[in-house]
Amino acid sequence: MKHIVLTGGGTAGHVTPNIALIPTLKAAGYQISYIGSYEGIERKLIEEMGIPYYGISSGKLRRYFDPKNFSDPFRVLKGFHEAKKLLKKLKPDVVFSKGGFVTVPVVIAAKKCKIPAIIHESDMTPGLANKLCIPSAVKVCCNFPETVSSLPADKAVLTGTPIRQELLKGDKEAGRQFCGFTSDKPVLMVIGGSLGAASVNDHVRKILPELLKEFQVIHLCGKGKMDESLNGTEGYVQYEYIKEELPDLFALSDVVISRAGANAICEISALHKPNLLIPLSANASRGDQILNARSFEKQGFSMVLEEEEITDEKLLDTIHQLYKNRHTFEEAMAGGKQMDSIHHIFSLIEECVLSR
Repeated sequence: MKHIVLTGGGTAGHVTPNIALIPTLKAAGYQISYIGSYEGIERKLIEEMGIPYYGISSGKLRRYFDPKNFSDPFRVLKGFHEAKKLLKKLKPDVVFSKGGFVTVPVVIAAKKCKIPAIIHESDMTPGLANKLCIPSAVKVCCNFPETVSSLPADKAVLTGTPIRQELLKGDKEAGRQFCGFTSDKPVLMVIGGSLGAASVNDHVRKILPELLKEFQVIHLCGKGKMDESLNGTEGYVQYEYIKEELPDLFALSDVVISRAGANAICEISALHKPNLLIPLSANASRGDQILNARSFEKQGFSMVLEEEEITDEKLLDTIHQLYKNRHTFEEAMAGGKQMDSIHHIFSLIEECVLSR
């Protein structure tokens, strides 16, 4: 039986593309194992699917000063030894990595064990973890055409990002019942990402009384980011994280506000949902979300507001513009090239397995 090890973690965005690949891998008869961090978000998501999960030590590699910079390299080194031991025990035919710092020791250990590793980069520019993995990978799957030209020509492949197929099968009425909403007002969904986006949450809550005059609001605000004082507000529901009902909530939503993580925006685009992107600022990140957002804006898929320029009035006005022009965005996304990413990546995995 063919055996694949999947790895990726830290945020849901480093796990959901792996989850999207699983049904195709299972249908093709693959045995699947997963290597992630001891207690990352990926553990719960993967174990719920009944897939064997193995935790390893994981440290974050930072570009800025932090006292943990002194201890984390030892965690990474420990993770490498644990990953190498696991790979020797599991003997997979191939490793597929979705990124996040936990993947660095796994991909490097795979090369040492002579196991081909394919990595996936969702953002326009590779993150530090993937930069460290590229020399040990046989192929680098890319989401943006701009990324391919900046990577080694023999490794880079434009595949797009795997989209969870269940997202495309949501039931609008089931979503309406779940939220307790009426059918007389449009629905705005705010997605803060799996870890939550504190500033997006704050901006939305500030204008909530005005928003609720025109919209009903679904707010996915991230773990520990709920505002209990808003419970019971008519036309407003908030959740830390939604899994099972997410397809129904997407089906119900008329417009979406989101961070600009590549996986999130690819899912929103595949669903043809008019969206306002508020990328993480360059002060709080390496600026990848700004590049992602501007690329989608250029293609006519999204409106973009950078954090530094947000005022209550501007945010409210932009949401109204988005809703007013929603059909223009829907048409642009419907006319965009949708790649069959799952099939494309699966073909690369098969090539690696057959060439061993």
